[in-house]
Amino acid sequence: MIGYYILLGAIALVSWLVSSKLKSKFDEYSKIHLRNGMSGAEIASQMLQDHGIYDVKVISTPGQLTDHYNPMDKTVNLSEAVYNQRNAAAAAVAAHEVGHAVQHATAYDMLMLRSRLVPIVNVSSMLSQWLIFGGLILGAAAGLGFGFYVAVIGLILMAIATAFSFITLPVEYDASNRALAWLKNKNMVSQQEFAGAEDALKWAARTYVVAAIGALASLLYWAMQVFGSRD
Repeated sequence: MIGYYILLGAIALVSWLVSSKLKSKFDEYSKIHLRNGMSGAEIASQMLQDHGIYDVKVISTPGQLTDHYNPMDKTVNLSEAVYNQRNAAAAAVAAHEVGHAVQHATAYDMLMLRSRLVPIVNVSSMLSQWLIFGGLILGAAAGLGFGFYVAVIGLILMAIATAFSFITLPVEYDASNRALAWLKNKNMVSQQEFAGAEDALKWAARTYVVAAIGALASLLYWAMQVFGSRD
């Protein structure tokens, strides 16, 4: 268990470093005001219109970094700062979230796969570690094969959640690519503003990379514990 806590600590440290860098980048690019004077909400609405999407609403949501696209009710939810502000960071986030709406409208295959996995992952994420812990305890206490199989089921569920983390990566990168292409092709931002938006989205994407690597590392650790317990 000590090794697991060391692993968790290392992942948490890297995640904190990337998140801190992301926050500093957004603070930096929030100071670059858009020459066109458009707010994040206006950027999002314009991008939706340019892609012929008229059934998606742009709304404000409380909090920081709470921006997301909800495919269930077709809403682009922008945090209050992004919704109202008129800077490179707000433009980047708003366009990125609309990128997800464009994926939905065009039935982007990785987004469709990710959406189908959401209900399964909601269950597997809750149960996987409990099953692994329980299986290892049963195996250690009774020396029975039953505990091993319980732990393996837990590993399978954890593997599904890990796969979900990796499927999320192309979805996020594709949304950013769509956002940046639109900002550039429609001349929505200056060269300096575009550079800031591009850098901000790169750091946002790295948070998902860290999460995926962390999920894989955790899966491999527990796989070694489970299969090592049979020796």
